[in-house]
Amino acid sequence: MFDNLFDNPALNNAAKLAARILLAAIFIQAGFGKIFGYAGTSAYMASAGVPGILLPLVIIVELIGGLMILVGYQTRLAALALAVFTLLAALLFHFQPGNAMQMGQFMKNLAIAGGFLQIFATGPGLWSVDSRSKG
Repeated sequence: MFDNLFDNPALNNAAKLAARILLAAIFIQAGFGKIFGYAGTSAYMASAGVPGILLPLVIIVELIGGLMILVGYQTRLAALALAVFTLLAALLFHFQPGNAMQMGQFMKNLAIAGGFLQIFATGPGLWSVDSRSKG
């Protein structure tokens, strides 16, 4: 009954585009948020033992990586980089087994990394810059 639905190329490409948009949105927003809340973010990083001098790199990874995922440019590379970045953030900032709120954030980051790994494995779909450049 659902075989035609699952094998529908247009639906699959629409789903890949939606996945890219949804995953990219959190990173683009977070990157801009860190720019406008620079001092607070730097202090938060320092409280977790991460040098604030790394904040410009974090902003670049989030903004540029998020935009690359959004438009589907060098998508597999960007997805792999953001998966690793997200796992590192999960471990450095959220792995606190005694804190249910932080563990929820930790699990959210694991799920996001899983989404990026899925994009890495399957590619961006036809509605992407990568697909157009192969053209």
